[in-house]
Amino acid sequence: MDHSLLIFATVAKTRNFSRAAEALHMTQPAVSLQIQALEQKFGVKLLERTNRTVRLTRAGEILLDRAEEILESYRELGLIMDDLVQGEGGHLAIGASYTFGEYVLPRILAQFCKRYPKVSVAITIENTSQVAEAILRREQDVGIVEGGLHHSDLEVLPLFEDELRVVVPASHRLAGRAEATPEELAGERWILREHGSGTREAADKMFSATGLVPAALVELGSTQIIKESVEAGLGVSLLSTWTVVKEIRLGTLKTLRLHEFPILRTFSAVLHRTRYHIRAVDHFIAVLREESETIRRFGTSRWENEIQEGGCTPIMKRAGIEKEARPGPNDGQGG
Repeated sequence: MDHSLLIFATVAKTRNFSRAAEALHMTQPAVSLQIQALEQKFGVKLLERTNRTVRLTRAGEILLDRAEEILESYRELGLIMDDLVQGEGGHLAIGASYTFGEYVLPRILAQFCKRYPKVSVAITIENTSQVAEAILRREQDVGIVEGGLHHSDLEVLPLFEDELRVVVPASHRLAGRAEATPEELAGERWILREHGSGTREAADKMFSATGLVPAALVELGSTQIIKESVEAGLGVSLLSTWTVVKEIRLGTLKTLRLHEFPILRTFSAVLHRTRYHIRAVDHFIAVLREESETIRRFGTSRWENEIQEGGCTPIMKRAGIEKEARPGPNDGQGG
């Protein structure tokens, strides 16, 4: 691969020589020399330089388009060669939104690791928008998110529906009910996830569609803390039913459907729209689809009291914390 093309593409995308040099672990003068050499090679000016930024010329735009194609082909060639060398092994980087990553993925990953124990797995738990950005940057091989994603460079594969319900403490005046109207929830303090979370997006859509206006709003970045806050009587929330299975069984939380307003969203796998994916990605997607079909048919009942053993040991990274973890139930943050 012509390294100068990578340097040019990095400068063109960052629009800044200093940031490009930092990303490439080079000095700024070395980056400038490479760009000058390219301009001399082609006999055209590729970048218009100013004090703070750079702008692509028409020739630069054409070169960037072709350079990205060449770099992508080279990246795919590297993946193909790695697959040939590693066989059924390899490394799989998975990004997952909080709800799926904490409450659904561990069991699915256990099935995958049983079948493909030679694959090393790294999991990053982030909100939906962060997962999508990581896939676009090629930092992760596959993502699982909730809600809709629309980007020309992303391939979205629907898996199964997730139901969200209003969550109230066991002592709440509506706790004995199966459903409630928006009017009955007027005046409540709502405890919600941060913007960028798929769960927050669903809550905002619910407020907009029903005209429900929170009396007060508390924003937290952890579903676990939200659940504990609701249990303590601080307010009510809107959460995936996956996240409150244990609390419902213990009787500390109750869930309500919103009258005549089912709140559903779809969990989806997300891939970069490229011509080639490593073999481990194809294997994982196959397992993901099989397990999703089981979930559509039986919900969580098939997994209750099931002991998962064997297979790979994934590395899970969440909120800047990295740890080794066997797949199993987890009560951390939700999406």
